[in-house]
Formats: sequence, C-alpha cells, structure tokens
Amino acid sequence: MCSLSDRIQKVCEEVLRRVTPSREEKIDTLRFVNSLIEKLRCKLEELGLKAEVCVEGSIAKDTWIAGEKDIDLFMLVPKEHGRETFQKVLEAAKAVCKGRFLEAYAEHPYIHAEIEGFTIDFVPCFKLERAEEAVSSVDRTPFHTAYVNKHLNHEGRREVRLLKRFMRGIGTYGAEIKIGGFSGYLCELLIMYYGSFLNVLKAASDWRGRILIDIENHYRGRAEEALKVFNQPLIVIDPVDKNRNVASAVSRERLAEFIAASRLFIRNPSVRFFFPPELKPFSTQETIERMRSKGTSFVFLKTKAVKAVPDVLWGQLYKSQRALKGLISRYDFEVLRDAVWSDEKTATVFIFELQSHILPAAKKHIGPPIAKKMDCERFLKKHLSSEMLVSGPRIEGDRWVVEKKRRYRNASILLKDFLKDGGRSVGVASLVSEAFSSSLEVMVNEEIVNFYLSNKDFASFFTTYLIGKPMWLQ
Repeated sequence: MCSLSDRIQKVCEEVLRRVTPSREEKIDTLRFVNSLIEKLRCKLEELGLKAEVCVEGSIAKDTWIAGEKDIDLFMLVPKEHGRETFQKVLEAAKAVCKGRFLEAYAEHPYIHAEIEGFTIDFVPCFKLERAEEAVSSVDRTPFHTAYVNKHLNHEGRREVRLLKRFMRGIGTYGAEIKIGGFSGYLCELLIMYYGSFLNVLKAASDWRGRILIDIENHYRGRAEEALKVFNQPLIVIDPVDKNRNVASAVSRERLAEFIAASRLFIRNPSVRFFFPPELKPFSTQETIERMRSKGTSFVFLKTKAVKAVPDVLWGQLYKSQRALKGLISRYDFEVLRDAVWSDEKTATVFIFELQSHILPAAKKHIGPPIAKKMDCERFLKKHLSSEMLVSGPRIEGDRWVVEKKRRYRNASILLKDFLKDGGRSVGVASLVSEAFSSSLEVMVNEEIVNFYLSNKDFASFFTTYLIGKPMWLQ
C-alpha cells in the first residue's frame, strides 16, 4: 500500500505531465510572440514613436500552463513623454491587430485582441529605473518579470505550475475583481518563499490570523508597522516595492478556501483538486425539486449584460449586490444566501435566497421603556395617529408596543418598486442601474426555469449554487 507521501508525489507527477507545455507548444508560442514583437516594433518605428516592446507575464517567466494562450505585450515609453504617448503607441498596436481588437480601460487604456488563437493584451507603461517610481500597477510588471527570472530556477517553475493549477482547480486563481484570488506573480513568490508546492500547502494549512510574508525583509524587525500599513488578511510585501501588498486582491473567502483545500489535499491527495470533474447541470425537474426541498424562496433579478471591461463590470455587480441585499434586509426579509452571475455578454442574474419572499401583513414594533418619559410621549403621538397602526399601543413588561402594517410584505413587489427607475437611490451602481431601467425581470422560484433552459452557463452556475459545496470536497 502506498504511503501518503508516495500518493502526493504520484498525483503531482500526473498533474505536471498535464500542465507542462510541450517542446512543440513552447516553440510555437515563442515563434508567434517574437513575430508579433517584431511587427509591433516595425510599426512603432514607422510612426516615429520611441517605445521598447517586450513580453511580460507567465510567457516571459516560463511559468505558463499548457494550453494557455494569454500573452502580455508591453510597450515601455520614457516617462518624460507623458501619458498622452500611450494613445499613440496603441495606434501601432491597433494596426498590428488589423481591426481585430477591443479598446479597454483599467488604470489607463490598453488593447485586447485575439490573433491566431492567442489572446493578447497590448499594454503601454512607463520605462522606469526603479519600481517605486511606478505611476500605475502595470509600471511594476517589468520589474516583477526580472525579479522572478533572477530568483526562480527550472525546478521552481515546475512547482509554480503545480500551485497555479491547484489554485485554478479550487477556484482561487486570479486577482481580478470577479474572483478576488491569487495572481500568477503571487503564486511565484509563494514558491520562492516556501521552496515548493507542497511546502506552500503545508504552511497554508497552519496559517492563523493575519499572515505576513516579506521575502526581501523590507520590514525586518518592523512587522507591526507592516501590519498597520496593510489591512488585508494576507500580506506579501512586493520584493521590488515595499509599499505594495502583492496579495491585496485576495479576499477572506478565497484565502479561507485555499487554506481548507490545502489541508484536505495533504490528508487525501487527488487529481480532482487540480482538475475537478466537469459538472453536468441538473435537469429542469431536479432543479425545481431541489429548490422546493429547501423550503426557502428564490428571487431572481435578470437583466441584460452590462457592457464594460471585466474589472469594471464585476466591481459594479458586487456593489449592486450589496446594495440590493441591504434593501431587502431593511424591509425585514431574511437573506439566507445571495449570489450574482453574468456571462459578460448577454445577461446578468442576481440571486437572493430568502427565508420567505412573503411576510405577515403586520409586524411588532417595540417602543421605549416607561422610564423614558419624553420618548414615550413621542412614541404615542406618532403611532396613535398613524394609518399603519393595526394594534396597540399597549404595555408589555415595561415598554410600549405596537403592531403596524408592513409597507412591503412581498419581496418581489419591493424590488420592482425600488428598481423601476434603476435603483440609484438605494445604491445600485450606475451601469447596472441603466440595465435595470431598460430590461429588468423579477422572477420568483420556478419562474427562472425558461432562462435556466436557454442558458447553459447559468444552468451550470445555478446547479453549483444548489449543490452548495466545492467540487474538490469529497
């Protein structure tokens, strides 16, 4: 019988076989990248623009996972030329793309394109002497690439691929707002700090409270200062810039998921942590039965997709989700669980699972204690003349009590009323508010079935929601 150590090694070897790019893939990828760089350099020269072109990200560091087709091409311009130069160098990128691109905006504009099966981001940034001079986060990227290439050996790159695939398999990979997880650079730093994939998992299994990792000892002997400067649960000081936490995007939930998955993998290693089985959506009948079996109420807000780059989109969706949950809760509906889904192209759905979407017509309101004379007078004056009064005022114990009509006893009607103008007054984000104003549908329970049948992506999402546990948890 294999020991636990042997089982872990066997799983890791199998995963490495699947995630390490073949020699042919590397040759094809690098050939394409070099060709694209040369075309871009020629176009920049033709336009009389001074900019250095280089590949960044996992391709440049040889830490990409087999099958990944994402390429980051950076155009480094002298800082003294100013940000207005960014738009000029992007014109060169547009020419290279031959019209097959989308212009997006994060901290500044960039070009997103798909060419010959590859997804390319053309990113302008300033060429700097030191990372501390960075104006935006992308200005640091070349320093990150140089640091990783200097400190990560061949074996370390294999370990990084294991960690990245593990993170992806458990759903914690990606620093974008939608995920709130671990970036590729963060994975690379964790491998450098702990030495191997397994060591990272063992360390994470014992993480407690707030975690501080400082590879270059920028805060040597001043850990408390670092904990005050950064308020996130996981703090990994950027080796090239002590003023930045590489793990700032990692949410408490993603961090907790990584810790839990690390513990379980060490105890019971399996390839399913890296490659979870493909989920087959429930049939319509099973979906309805699952919903009914919970005895709760599901309220769905469906609208057209918000047109924005992913980080802007998901920032707006999460802000709106919090605002809507607050509205529902203020009117006494108990929210047991909530979620938001979007395919980023055609539709968005907010899900609110309530104890019940219908409440009693009246509710009990407890007033001030008899000892507070003035408060009692105001309470009686307000409620004795109120049209909302159903019963009372009366004294229970030492306090005045009334029963009054609810303004809203149906969550669906509540949401329709407050969102008919988009919901800006209750905190719905601007782009989501525009979508609500033009295309909102409020559905309860089985009313979602037609959309469930028509959209496989949503069906998979809602099936996962109803199962209610991660795929890696056996």
